Amino acid sequence: MPVLSGAEPFTHDGSAEIGVLLCHGFTSTPQSMRAWGEHLAAEGFTVRCPLLAGHGTRWPDLNRTTWRDWYDSAEAELAELRGRCRSVFVFGQSMGGTLALRLAQQHPDIAGIVLVNPSVTTLRKEARLLPLLSRIWPAVGGIPGDIAKPGGFELAYNRLPLRAMASLQQLWSLVRGDLRRVHQPLLLFRSAVDHVVEPVNSAIVLDGVASTDLAEVVLPDSFHVATLDHDAPAVFSGSVEFLQRIHRERAEEVV
Repeated sequence: MPVLSGAEPFTHDGSAEIGVLLCHGFTSTPQSMRAWGEHLAAEGFTVRCPLLAGHGTRWPDLNRTTWRDWYDSAEAELAELRGRCRSVFVFGQSMGGTLALRLAQQHPDIAGIVLVNPSVTTLRKEARLLPLLSRIWPAVGGIPGDIAKPGGFELAYNRLPLRAMASLQQLWSLVRGDLRRVHQPLLLFRSAVDHVVEPVNSAIVLDGVASTDLAEVVLPDSFHVATLDHDAPAVFSGSVEFLQRIHRERAEEVV
């Protein structure tokens, strides 16, 4: 199926010193990350933001994929960045944060990760029935556009594909079980009000990882899709300061 207009991947070839992989959220597209990617590109970094498998076309396409397909989409771009840049960082929002954590678990050479409202679980009671419900109903009402900023728009599916959601649950379980394998410097942005991902998700991540360079920043004026919301400039500038510091410290260690 053709890719929706605006959902195309974002690519910028900049410095060979620092590369950044951006991972968008579940049912979303690179549109939600484009402004962040453009900010990083303007700073001179090499940036990749792939369209994850099953996304950006029609919601039934997502039900034909699993978390392994989304992970493979991200890992392929990571491999390209690792061959091009000296320090590679992975940034992710929501499910993109889940993928960033899994990549960090599998690739210890990743220099650092930045997460925005990452998901690793849900407190919704109906989620326990998801493996059964996904065999009966293909989808339910969607979750796009949780943005406080007036006029904010997220290009995402308006339906929530249940088979794909059940696969996301499997990814959550894997990531939670391996959180101690995450040792990289980690910066986590969390919205004070998030109607999609509960605060316990960030708490699980922060309490579970082995990272010693660890920070949480609470975003007071944004909902779930913070990269398109009032606090986006703080996310963008904070992530740049983080990766520049980590890259500098890595270079000093080599010397």
